[in-house]
Amino acid sequence: MIPFDMEANNKDIFFSLLKAGLFPDSCEGNPELRIDGTTDWDKVYQLAQEQSVQGLVLQGIDWFKVLRKAQAQAEHDSGFTVPQVLLLEWIGEVQMIEQQNKDMNKFIASLVQKLQSVGIYSLLVKGQGVALCYEKPLWRCSGDIDLLLSNDNYQKAKSALMPIASEVANENTTTKHQALIINGFDVELHGKMPFSLSKRVEDVIDDVLDDLFCGGKVRSWDCNGTQVFLPSPDNDVILVFTHFLHHFFIEGVGLRQICDWCRLLYTYKDSLDYELLESRIKTMGLMSEWKAFGALAIEYLGFPKDSMPLLSVNDDLNANLKNKADRIMELVLKAGNFGHNKDLSYRTRYSGMTYKIVAAWRRLKDFASLIPVFPLDAPRFFWNYMLQKVKA
Repeated sequence: MIPFDMEANNKDIFFSLLKAGLFPDSCEGNPELRIDGTTDWDKVYQLAQEQSVQGLVLQGIDWFKVLRKAQAQAEHDSGFTVPQVLLLEWIGEVQMIEQQNKDMNKFIASLVQKLQSVGIYSLLVKGQGVALCYEKPLWRCSGDIDLLLSNDNYQKAKSALMPIASEVANENTTTKHQALIINGFDVELHGKMPFSLSKRVEDVIDDVLDDLFCGGKVRSWDCNGTQVFLPSPDNDVILVFTHFLHHFFIEGVGLRQICDWCRLLYTYKDSLDYELLESRIKTMGLMSEWKAFGALAIEYLGFPKDSMPLLSVNDDLNANLKNKADRIMELVLKAGNFGHNKDLSYRTRYSGMTYKIVAAWRRLKDFASLIPVFPLDAPRFFWNYMLQKVKA
């Protein structure tokens, strides 16, 4: 008899609930899933927090409760239960997330109005714009408010917002990035969307920015009565994918960012320009990464197989690609959301040359762990990353 592996079962439960929350319309559930007294719900909750997907997993719990209730009635079973105290805590946390999103949306409306009143136009990227692709946008854990601006508007936005900011970080003039805190919200102004690991990728991103600012390829969102502009889906997919891939290679990425990519692809699956997407991914040299994360989305997140662009399930979804997906997921769970689980104490423990040496060694080990998954790109990206650091 095979011994019961509770840790593996907890992860299976976590991913089954995440799938149900992320794609409730296509989720069929897992009738063999063992959800009983052996389930460590504290561990499931911890995983959801580490990956910033508390709302999605709670949606999955609601979905499974309905499914298991019907099964329990038919089988005279107790059905699907979560410890009441933990469930109430979980619900309370998601209610706080919902209120934070409402407050953030109000602030975004006022911020965009302020900029537009002085002739400054921006695009809201990532974050609240991508949240619109979810079944319950307000249940997505929010992050920063990222505004993408043309070169002129970037300079004007700095002048308009810095006087009202409670905190102003040092600007990165190379990447045109200015971080501010205004009314308690983290606001980031972007004049570029750098990748820093590959010039081929950055060249395509620059083309995307030209398409946005010169070609006018945008969509809009009525945010509390204010028209907020977002990148068009074709352009947004590139920005979201390269953003989380950049973090994956450098410091680690959480499931929330990968879920954003999945929901964006799924929401606009009938209107995306797939020829343009394929051309851009090939030009960037990221087809291997796209297919690996596509396999992960299908295997772990329940992305409908027939809807994943640029990946033929019959031809591509082989054992090798599934192994890559498994390895990526190990790294994602180990790192947590944006490296949440990593020991980052060296950043304050060391300074000067010692810090640079320790940081370079840590980065080398991170990239080395990716060689089994991306044997060509991991070394190349590491070399480009270190060159950028030397130039800086």
